[in-house]
Amino acid sequence: MTSPVLDAILAVTSHLDIREALRELVRTSIALTGADYAAIAIREPSGAVETFVDSEDNIEPVDLTGNEPRLDVPVRGHDVTYGTLTLVGGSTPLSAEGVDQLHLLAGAAATAAANSRLYDAARTRERWLAVGQEITTMLLAGTDVEESLALIASRMRQVAGADTAVIVLPGVGEDWVIEFADGDPVGDLIGIVMPPEGRAMRVLADGHGIIVESFARARPLRVPEFGRYGPSLYAPLVAGERRLGVFILLRNKQAPEFTENELTIAESIARQAALALTLAESRQAADLASLLAERGRIARDLHDLAIQQLFATGLQLRAAAQTSSDRQTQEAFESALTGVDEAVAQIRSIVRTLRSDAQDAPLLERLRREESLARIGLGFAPTLSIEGPLADDGALAERLGEDLADDVVAVVREGFANAARHAGATAVHARVHLGTRQLTVQVTDDGTGVDPRRTRRSGLANLAARAQAHGGTCELVAGEVGSVLTWTARRW
Repeated sequence: MTSPVLDAILAVTSHLDIREALRELVRTSIALTGADYAAIAIREPSGAVETFVDSEDNIEPVDLTGNEPRLDVPVRGHDVTYGTLTLVGGSTPLSAEGVDQLHLLAGAAATAAANSRLYDAARTRERWLAVGQEITTMLLAGTDVEESLALIASRMRQVAGADTAVIVLPGVGEDWVIEFADGDPVGDLIGIVMPPEGRAMRVLADGHGIIVESFARARPLRVPEFGRYGPSLYAPLVAGERRLGVFILLRNKQAPEFTENELTIAESIARQAALALTLAESRQAADLASLLAERGRIARDLHDLAIQQLFATGLQLRAAAQTSSDRQTQEAFESALTGVDEAVAQIRSIVRTLRSDAQDAPLLERLRREESLARIGLGFAPTLSIEGPLADDGALAERLGEDLADDVVAVVREGFANAARHAGATAVHARVHLGTRQLTVQVTDDGTGVDPRRTRRSGLANLAARAQAHGGTCELVAGEVGSVLTWTARRW
């Protein structure tokens, strides 16, 4: 082995930058062979050029058609072909020893390519794992689940070098819907229902991720909006037997494909995120259980203490009234007794509301329940007013019907949830007006607006569909400060 060849091979080990290593090998191959031109092209497993270096400092591969004489030496090592070393021109035929030396140089290029890929894979894994740790820490620290999902989409897109990231979550009924999207533009992606036979549903069922080489060539293409993208990666959000959703990374058409290494890491981080989401949901369930337990305690105290005390007071007033002979004094006692009876009736109604948890509970009680439960997501207590000529109708549920009553509860719940996504909201009010010919639900807040990437359009579309079923309308108006959700129903 000549010294220049040995020097070039040794130089490969001193470069972490593959381009510098390949330039050294190109210079040595020309010096060794007397060729007019030399180039090394390292290709991805798909065949696309990953790294190209030549003796003329070209950035893109050069068309060498018709250039003779030409010699192509495979860049191969450990049974893996990484690319080709190409030499063109030169007046001196190569000896057998010269050919062997070229193969040694090509082998060194293979080593450089392998080392570069290992280094890139290690750095990629390090970046992904850092993001995974950030996501897990954020979820376990008690960050709002929806805020966490929006951040997951953003951070995963950035670390993967993707142009768009979306998260598919359960929608209405058995639908699975794109609820979160990050990138630009993504407005038309939010709210898309995933086709039952599509890739996302297959990934969800199998519990394993997949790589799509390019949506530009993918057939069938069941989500037309994905046609503007190229490579994609699907990773399921699974925690044990629970299927929480699917995470999808999308790159533009000319971008490099996702690697198996990226898929493996993405699946691992998606599992971590799914587990953290499950724990966050459990924490919210515990908060809800604590709230319900507190409601139960208040109900018991009202029933066992307040009502009994009022009963005792009423008995004392009645006894005092019977001993008095003055008519005005007796009327005052009777008025006080009437007030005590009304207070007892009101407390009993409150106790029933606090204790009730059945789906068939009276509508007004169910609305009060939503008002209480919304405290968890909002961080403060919203307010609820029920007004109109039918507000005190004892047969209200029968007049509305089960479907409309369920829809009213769903609108109030979604209105509170929408307000929870607004930055800086400190007050939320739900107003339910029960008119004789129209029912109106209006939810207002004083927040500073909502990030469109966090707006669950499927939820608003669901409310619009419910309104149309009752001959009504649904509209969300967002201003610089606050928003107003108005929902109406006209069919009784």
